[in-house]
Amino acid sequence: MRFCYLGSGSQGNGLVVEVGRSRVLLDCGFTLGDTVARLARAGLTPEDIDAVVVTHEHDDHVGGVARFARRHRRTVWATRGTLRGREADFADIDVRTIDGYRAFAVGDIEVRPYPVPHDAAEPAQMVFGDGARRLGVITDAGCSTPHIEAMLSGCDALALECNHDRDRLMGSAYPYSLKLRITGRLGHLDNGQAAALLAALDRSRLQHVVAVHLSQQNNAPELARAALAPVLGCAPDWIAVADQAAGLDWRDVR
Repeated sequence: MRFCYLGSGSQGNGLVVEVGRSRVLLDCGFTLGDTVARLARAGLTPEDIDAVVVTHEHDDHVGGVARFARRHRRTVWATRGTLRGREADFADIDVRTIDGYRAFAVGDIEVRPYPVPHDAAEPAQMVFGDGARRLGVITDAGCSTPHIEAMLSGCDALALECNHDRDRLMGSAYPYSLKLRITGRLGHLDNGQAAALLAALDRSRLQHVVAVHLSQQNNAPELARAALAPVLGCAPDWIAVADQAAGLDWRDVR
């Protein structure tokens, strides 16, 4: 199993997971041309993607999904709540419903959705597996829950939201209402919350930890790494950071 990020942040998200000859794109918040260019940077074409799995309906995650799936005739997986607000967008696309957060397979890839607290209709995050190894993904969650911790414990790789540094956000020029939304129970994990979640997990199998969905205005890679490194007992630069523009190159999970 291996994975790479096409990009991660408030301007667009996309993660590719590969097992054998099967590949899934988790979210697509880019324009059609940008998505193709980002895939090419990873050595892929749209035809290499078997399906697009969607976490929720916010534009930075779903904005490019319908156009990509329609143009390249790819299957889309999403919850009923996510699809409800975008029904017209997906009218002529092969859409499969994630029902009751039940696990499903895309070729050789097992996908295990799980619910998270976020201000969306029916958000889902994912754990991807090949039968022996697991990649856990957690973004767009305002807080942790016991179920989140159970889903992510024992993973071999983890993509962990470090959306903001709380002090930077509260001292920023953002409207107060937006600050409350971001820091609320249905908002986004800050660096400290991400570190606390990481500390609550079984980390014995972790080969990769990637900080994702960093705010360009209210966070910095060095702040996210500094929060997570003490939990892992590692040098800060061992922790990878998925960039908005450059994404993250391939990581093997062995």
